[in-house]
Amino acid sequence: MPDTVLVLNSGSSSIKFGLFDISAVEPSLLCKGLLDEHEAKPRLVVKSPAGEDLFETRTEAPDADGGHLFADVLAFIEDRFGEHHLRAVGHRIVHGGPDYSGPVALTDDVVAKLEALTPLAPLHQPRCLAPIRALAAIRPALRQIACFDTAFHHGLAPPASRFAIPRRYEERGVRRYGFHGLSFEYVAGRLVEIAPELIAKRTIIAHLGNGASLCALRNGRSVDTTMGLTPLDGLVMGTRCGTIDPGVLLYLQQHEKMSIEDVQHLLYHQSGLLGVSGISADMRTLLASGEIAARDAVDLFTFRAAQQVAMMATTLGGLDCLVFTGGIGEHAKEIRSAIGGLLGWLGVRIDAAANEEARERISGSDSAVEVFVIPTNEELTIARHCAVVLRTKGTIS
Repeated sequence: MPDTVLVLNSGSSSIKFGLFDISAVEPSLLCKGLLDEHEAKPRLVVKSPAGEDLFETRTEAPDADGGHLFADVLAFIEDRFGEHHLRAVGHRIVHGGPDYSGPVALTDDVVAKLEALTPLAPLHQPRCLAPIRALAAIRPALRQIACFDTAFHHGLAPPASRFAIPRRYEERGVRRYGFHGLSFEYVAGRLVEIAPELIAKRTIIAHLGNGASLCALRNGRSVDTTMGLTPLDGLVMGTRCGTIDPGVLLYLQQHEKMSIEDVQHLLYHQSGLLGVSGISADMRTLLASGEIAARDAVDLFTFRAAQQVAMMATTLGGLDCLVFTGGIGEHAKEIRSAIGGLLGWLGVRIDAAANEEARERISGSDSAVEVFVIPTNEELTIARHCAVVLRTKGTIS
């Protein structure tokens, strides 16, 4: 009986998932789907690896924890893939804090520790933990495994990991952790397959999407990143501000009389592309708009991205390779072109035709920096980690 794992990748209003056969060395996708709780009637959609519709259902009266949708997913798996043995569910957890440098089997104690990290990722951590509780309620015997976005950056060391505040706070865990690690891990692995000669080179991966960050790689390992203690820092994002003068936050509280909760909501939900444009958090909408405010938001996004690529290049002592990934990085040719143009002084030259077609390698023949577009696959990374955990515990051979 083939072994499988179900992977859940929780977002702010939806959950992507994939069912993987882990009987072989490399997991293979059996089906993928979306649990969309954003609509009035929450929706479950399941597709084949090729994108063909396999199943869809909507719920009239949703449960508070979404358990109805997970029950539907499990029922579909049992009906369609009954000859497989579901060994575990793997979860993307945004914040692992200082304790977790790799995947871990979930217990009540582990979940409690992860819940304690919610103040460091208030938009993400509750969404990551909710499916764990829902599945534990309907399938208590089903093993669950956590995989962390912070784990890839666990080796960050001073000065890159340090804030310029009293050392006692660093001793309490106030440091730069970094995020999007599951994406960076996958893309770094793909880059080795595509261009193994670049493994020892100075590489920056730009994960650009509704959430966005950069990662500086040396010998395939993270040595710097733009996000810090929380997923707020660094680049301009869909609704998050990115890097901001701390004095702005003091001003908002002292002079605008905003509460801590109001400031948090502003920074996570009302800022970024949405805040600057006043139109949308969706880059596609902004690129299609003729409004000046939309252009202002796009310009700030590309300016900040190029600015912080230069910052990461300082950490690396130069730049040999730049990789675009994430929803915007993979699909928005205008954004890649604009960022490349701003980095011309670093030797970046993007081939217009290759960029238009989103080829794997889009650098021009005269570029001093290799430039790639590599689609990310966080779900496959999670499936790989789950397979390792299960084999280590002797659950599968």
